Amino acid sequence: MSATVSDPYDQIPGAPADDDVEDRPEADKKALLNQVFRSLKRAQDLFYHDYAQPPPMPEENDNLIRSIKRTHEYGNVIKKVEEAKKARENEMLALPTSAPSLGAGSVIAAAGTTLAITDGTGKLVNQQTAAQKGKLLPLVPLGANSKAEDNTTRSLLPSKAPMMMKPKWHAPWELYRVISGHTGWVRAVDVEPQNQWFATGGADRIIKIWDLASGSLKLSLTGHISSVRAVKISPRHPFLFSGGEDKQVKCWDLEYNKVIRHYHGHLSAIQALSVHPSLDVLVTCARDSTARVWDMRTKAQVHCFAGHTNTVADVVCQSVDPQVITASHDATVRMWDLATGRSMCTLTHHKKSVRALTIHPRLNMFASASPDNIKQWKLPKGEFMQNLSGHNAIINTLSTNDDGVVVSGADNGSLCFWDWRSGFCFQKIQTKPQPGSIESEAGIYASCFDKTGLRFITAEADKTVKMYKPDDSATEESHPIVWRPEIVKKKTY
Repeated sequence: MSATVSDPYDQIPGAPADDDVEDRPEADKKALLNQVFRSLKRAQDLFYHDYAQPPPMPEENDNLIRSIKRTHEYGNVIKKVEEAKKARENEMLALPTSAPSLGAGSVIAAAGTTLAITDGTGKLVNQQTAAQKGKLLPLVPLGANSKAEDNTTRSLLPSKAPMMMKPKWHAPWELYRVISGHTGWVRAVDVEPQNQWFATGGADRIIKIWDLASGSLKLSLTGHISSVRAVKISPRHPFLFSGGEDKQVKCWDLEYNKVIRHYHGHLSAIQALSVHPSLDVLVTCARDSTARVWDMRTKAQVHCFAGHTNTVADVVCQSVDPQVITASHDATVRMWDLATGRSMCTLTHHKKSVRALTIHPRLNMFASASPDNIKQWKLPKGEFMQNLSGHNAIINTLSTNDDGVVVSGADNGSLCFWDWRSGFCFQKIQTKPQPGSIESEAGIYASCFDKTGLRFITAEADKTVKMYKPDDSATEESHPIVWRPEIVKKKTY
């Protein structure tokens, strides 16, 4: 009897044929498809995502975390910035600091009379006189202790970006006279206090005195042995002071037209000089990097201002502190204490040599000129106010009149006329050298206004003296200001 051995693989059912799958009912097909999709999903979840990275955070949660971190780490800084901003806005708007101590006022009327406004104490305010009948009343201040700025509508206006101040209209200036007489560059000019004549000095070593009205030559003074670089007429004495490249400072008596004093001490060429408006002292500056103060009568040197490291190009004096201001080629402006002879302040804002200074006749301000900018300063501390930008040349001279017109003259013959308050350049003039001169002699070395501020005199490299005056026929309609308001980008230096 033979035993049969069964194959275990024969008991495994074979793979269904395609016909068998098609013969299956719909429910089995759906179950099979579900199994396939689930397997695909598991494979995607397993291999598609980067589980080393944290899951993305919702945007609102991210913003919340950022705000908490900002408040925790920078809360004090943010608070101080907001307080400073609020204080600045209040200062700009001039909001009233406190309510008036008296009542707010009342409106009273008797029978058959017009209404009257009181200030809270029964006293009428802003009553109209007979000549003011029918005119509009100004804003009525209620309360005796109310301030002027509290009653303006400025506090109601929204805060705006600071805009450039609208410039004041000035008549355009025009050339009306050219005076020839010097045989060298004209380096200095100054007008006599009575406004009758003016003096010029030049490279021909001669000081010439001209009649201001006619432009005719009245007198020539000789005595310097080198170029005359500075001429100033004393406002309180019959003296004319001059300085030259021969290191000499001379005092001329205008009654005898002779030199009566010499001031010895400078080691190099004189660059500029200034007469103190109220004291009997004279201040000179030179190429030896010093400015020296001289007693006008005794010829003694009172002070030697030694602080600059290069040529001192210009000096101006005034009656109040700082009484002496100097500008130098070391790109600094220094203010000096005349009593002690020491520097009070050094302004280092300029980047290039400062060659010219001017003091405003009425405001307690001055301006300094350098090839990079003309800068305005507020006295007595020397606070920077604004830049007068646009005169891109080596500026040799600055002058200012009572009307707030600043004129800068450069070595390329260009004149720029500025409005002092707004810093707007309302006119540019390119001077022309006189016939026979070369083009490079169109340079302006010195300038000044006369005592009325309506005549402007320039000393130029073409050996002439030119005189300018405002156009009397010009109006705001015929010569409007070409000005567009811009947001002020105030520079701190």
